[in-house]
Amino acid sequence: MKVVARITVMFFAYVLACVAAAVVFTLGVLLPSWNELPSVGVPPEAIAAITAVGAPIIGVVAALPTALVIVIAEAFGWRSVLFYALVGGALGLVLSFGLDGPPDVNQSGPLLLRERQLHVAAGIAGGLVYWLFAGRRAGSRK
Repeated sequence: MKVVARITVMFFAYVLACVAAAVVFTLGVLLPSWNELPSVGVPPEAIAAITAVGAPIIGVVAALPTALVIVIAEAFGWRSVLFYALVGGALGLVLSFGLDGPPDVNQSGPLLLRERQLHVAAGIAGGLVYWLFAGRRAGSRK
């Protein structure tokens, strides 16, 4: 019964981590033009809708590598907040490359660099939120 409860906690922590990553990514994209949003007519509900659409996308894209990291962390009982932040940022960076691999050096401009930074920041936020709800007790079933 404890295993089922632990898996449930881990699942809900992952969902909350995806929401946190979506919030960080959405705000990071919108912050450069934050002052113009009211004049353009963007309501606050639209920002919430963008986050609500982004969270499941992040959850699906990051599910397999995150599940692998979670299983390893649970098996070895790694509970460090630094571990979850670093792994979250690393997964954000790796997943930002997509299936194409690293871009050509001549094609990487400031917009691409900003996008990578947002992915890393979202990954760190997701890792921290996961640690807060489930990672602090990794391997506690032993």
